[in-house]
Amino acid sequence: MDSDQYSLNVRFCEICAGCLSKSGKDSVPSLTRALDTIASDLAKDGDLRIRMGSENPSIWPSLQQLWNFLADYPSADADVAELRVLVISVARFTRNIVAGVAANQQNAFAVEPALRRVLHLYSSWSAFQVTDSFPATRMAVQALSNIVTTNEDLTSRLWNTYLTLPEEQVILIRLLGSPDHKTILSLLILMVNCIHDSSERRSLLTKSRGGARICITLLDRVVLLYDAEESSDGAKAFDYGYHLFAHLFDGGFTPDLYNSLSVEGEVIAQHQTTLLKLLDSYLQSSQICPIHCDMCPMLSEIFFSLSSYSQSAIIRAINPINSEPLDGSIEHLQELDLLLPKTCEALVLATQCIVKISLLSEDQRTVDSSAVDLRAIFRDANSTDGQGIAESIIELLRLLDAFLPRIYFGKPVIGPTTDRSIPSSVAESNGFSYLKRDLVRLVGVLCHRDKTFQDHIRICGGIPVIMNMCVVDERNPYLREHAILTLRNLLEGNMENQDEVNSIQPSGYWDEAGVLHEKVGATLR
Repeated sequence: MDSDQYSLNVRFCEICAGCLSKSGKDSVPSLTRALDTIASDLAKDGDLRIRMGSENPSIWPSLQQLWNFLADYPSADADVAELRVLVISVARFTRNIVAGVAANQQNAFAVEPALRRVLHLYSSWSAFQVTDSFPATRMAVQALSNIVTTNEDLTSRLWNTYLTLPEEQVILIRLLGSPDHKTILSLLILMVNCIHDSSERRSLLTKSRGGARICITLLDRVVLLYDAEESSDGAKAFDYGYHLFAHLFDGGFTPDLYNSLSVEGEVIAQHQTTLLKLLDSYLQSSQICPIHCDMCPMLSEIFFSLSSYSQSAIIRAINPINSEPLDGSIEHLQELDLLLPKTCEALVLATQCIVKISLLSEDQRTVDSSAVDLRAIFRDANSTDGQGIAESIIELLRLLDAFLPRIYFGKPVIGPTTDRSIPSSVAESNGFSYLKRDLVRLVGVLCHRDKTFQDHIRICGGIPVIMNMCVVDERNPYLREHAILTLRNLLEGNMENQDEVNSIQPSGYWDEAGVLHEKVGATLR
């Protein structure tokens, strides 16, 4: 045995014993100095980590006693400076001694229960008020991460334990509430490492009750981190949060996760909307089509659910049960569904996801004609009441045209079909932005070179509706351009649709002020 190595192990064990003795309080500074020096050497020398972890006298019983001492500290409080300094030194030593050495990880895993208790202390509300405690929390998280990283057995044991803990002991949720972005970053690195290349652990995160609560907390945190300054720890933490959900999307766990976020009695929960935002971003950067097959039925179901709700809400607003004239009275306001803007916001996201998957599928089929046509899944989908996607889109567009005036040069343009009694505060809600445009775009994508779907649009009266979208609307940028392209796709190779357009005469014209005037002798549809 190397004498220097023997001296290092002996020194570690002796100084730990001295610190843990009844009269060892004065030994704490000596212990922290020694630990910091050894930790610095361990960070630079992989062979030293192996030798120190394997040679006698064994350091592991002493390290276990140290963590037990920290977990049972007599005056356990995150504001105790002495405890913070000792936690940092012990955690740093633990982090460095286990890095990349499987045998050391196995030995160090025994300290996890005590380490978890320390993290429980440092993830309390009172600890988050003490900024000096953040380095100790962060170092303890990094130590926990290094103990299990790249060790499949230990990672599974840790993950299964943490996702089945009693509610008040789930430290992943507690730590996600930390105001320190560096701590959040360290925690998310641990979580991403845990689910990487493991369907079992991803499944537990998306399907278990504890996993759903973690995802809800993480979605809240991702929203807060979105505006973090570029290249900051907060921005890096956001990226890791996004990558965690991307791993779930890659693994086909999107439907399970979406369902686990539902709230009984609500058509769409806020966390589901946030998830759709992440999914939309993921799809926009994706170039791989087959992994999206499992998403198609889910997205179809979401689309029909949100579209049906929106149609019903708009109908109630336009045609209230009260037969008195609509004048913006209190009785009328009671018919306006305050959840409609949020529903439409989620509908825009679902529509954009369907459009992206459809375009990816079409691109893939140009290269490989035997590839599955994912557009067909959406074209053939039906709602629970038997409404097809063509009918759903066209009916919603028709209602939106009556419900929402288009915006031209910053002012609403009231057409003959627009309900003039709808309060402007409702119509101007941001939740309706891009909705008409994306619905029109979806029609164009689904009907491209598909005569059956082109016919469906004509049969349900959709051609005049699409033609009416060939206008400028600042709430829907490029609506006119998308409508023209959609109309082109509807007419391509379809004589019946071409005849339908030829039979339609303009019902009015727009003057220079953007006011629509009815044209005498026009064909009204």
